[in-house]
Amino acid sequence: MRVMAQTAMVMNLDKCIGCHTCSVTCKQAWTNRAGVEYVWFNNVETRPGQGYPRRWQDQERWKGGWTLDRRGRLQLKSGGRLKRLLSIFGNPQMPTLDDYYEPWTYDYDMLLSAPAQEHTPVARPQSLITGRPMKIEWGSNWDDDLGGAPEHGPSDPVVQKLEETQPLEKRIRMEFEKTFMFYLPRICEHCLNPSCVAACPSGAMYKRSEDGIVLVDQDRCRGWRMCVSNCPYKKVYFNHRTGKAEKCTLCYPRLEVGLPTVCSETCVGRLRYLGVILYDADKVAAAAATPDPQDLYEAQLDLLLDPDDPEVVRGAEREGIPRDWIEAAQRSPVFALIKEFRVALPLHPEYRTMPR
Repeated sequence: MRVMAQTAMVMNLDKCIGCHTCSVTCKQAWTNRAGVEYVWFNNVETRPGQGYPRRWQDQERWKGGWTLDRRGRLQLKSGGRLKRLLSIFGNPQMPTLDDYYEPWTYDYDMLLSAPAQEHTPVARPQSLITGRPMKIEWGSNWDDDLGGAPEHGPSDPVVQKLEETQPLEKRIRMEFEKTFMFYLPRICEHCLNPSCVAACPSGAMYKRSEDGIVLVDQDRCRGWRMCVSNCPYKKVYFNHRTGKAEKCTLCYPRLEVGLPTVCSETCVGRLRYLGVILYDADKVAAAAATPDPQDLYEAQLDLLLDPDDPEVVRGAEREGIPRDWIEAAQRSPVFALIKEFRVALPLHPEYRTMPR
């Protein structure tokens, strides 16, 4: 047993009111600059719907996450090293700007400098990429509050997959979807078995051993963007100004000084529980390689260790985990919500990344 610490977040979706405060404050803190205008480290989606980027859950198209080969061993869904090498200069699974959206601003100067005229001046949209006038056709929350609507509900890859596997229930299910929706806040999952880290050719993606946060080494990143296509949650982005990958950092500069993440602190519904969990690192690979996808959830739960168990505490101390971290894991409600009460579920465990 090799005990390691992981910073984890649980979100109570029943308390989310879809106000997007978390998205806006995260945007102002981290991606309010040139090159990442289209990037939202935190976004809130209405489900069922396409999400951001469009249809990010369709792994038959994007080839994100892990799968098992014929011998039952883990391999990236995008293929082996040779296949990725051959596609390194032309990746067909790469999301385009149209899959996200073309960011825009408005010609506000027109409102101030327009001469006296019969009609009210209009601030027309301008692209933040080209600077030219544009027609707005999509955005990061374009289908907000429209979950289940005939134009958006059927476009949800999860709904489509259910329709293909259970066609007899299609009509009943869609009638239900038309009357039900929920908000899904999304950030990087900081997975225990991150496919973005495994796919990076330059080794720029890494998972911090002290707290499990997945980061990008900006000095080593060469902009191959394999991390973008191999992340099944599409939470790694490309900065077209710097030529580097960027992603959610879980606000680690704030965590290191005892402050919560920006999205947690500004959440109106107070739906985010942030805490430390302990897990057995020696079992991660075996858990991710569980043959039956239906058993992946239980396999993830088996990784988590009880922070009040004396043997686990001794194991954590042997691995150099500070005493205050162990006490934080004991005080945190995250472990209880995940393993004891089983009300906190991982997002798409079938991707085999062991999301947290």
